Amino acid sequence: MFIYTVRASTLRFVGVLCVALVTLITLLAFVPSLGDNNTPAGAPASNSQAIRYDKIKSAADAAEFLSQFGWKVKPTPVEETEVTIPSEFDRIFTSYNEIQKQQGLDLSKYKRKTVKRYTFELAEYNGYDGRVYANVLVYRNRVIGGDICSADMTGFMHGFDVN
Repeated sequence: MFIYTVRASTLRFVGVLCVALVTLITLLAFVPSLGDNNTPAGAPASNSQAIRYDKIKSAADAAEFLSQFGWKVKPTPVEETEVTIPSEFDRIFTSYNEIQKQQGLDLSKYKRKTVKRYTFELAEYNGYDGRVYANVLVYRNRVIGGDICSADMTGFMHGFDVN
C-alpha cells in the first residue's frame, strides 16, 4: 500500500497554479489578438494607418492596395501574369527578397509557389521623369511582395513605402 501526504502549502500552490492557468486561458480566448490588423509582422505602417494586405482578387484590388501607400497608378495593368518563386534564390533574388524583408514581407516562405504578378505604370513619381512601375505579388488573395521600380537600366527599385 502506498500512502502520500500533502501539506496545506502544496495544496495552496496547486490551487494558485490552477487559477493562474484558467486566467491565462481566459485572456487568450477573449482578448482580441494584437496581430489581427492584416499587416504582416514587422511591416511598416504608412501614415499611421493600417495597411490591408489581404482580399486582393483582381487588378483593381491590387491598384487599391497601392493607393494605401499613396501611389497613383494607371487603371489598366501593364501586365498581369503568373510567376513561380524559385526554389533556390540566386544573388539577385536574394537581394530582391531583402527589399521584401525591409517592408515586413518574406518570399522565402513561398518557394516553388506560383503567384500572380500585377504590374502597373505609376501616373507620377516625384523627382523622376521616366517610366516607373509598381509590381504586386499575390498568393491566395494576399499580397506577399512587390516593388516600385524604374524602367531604366541604371534605375532604382524599392518597397511600397513612399520614401
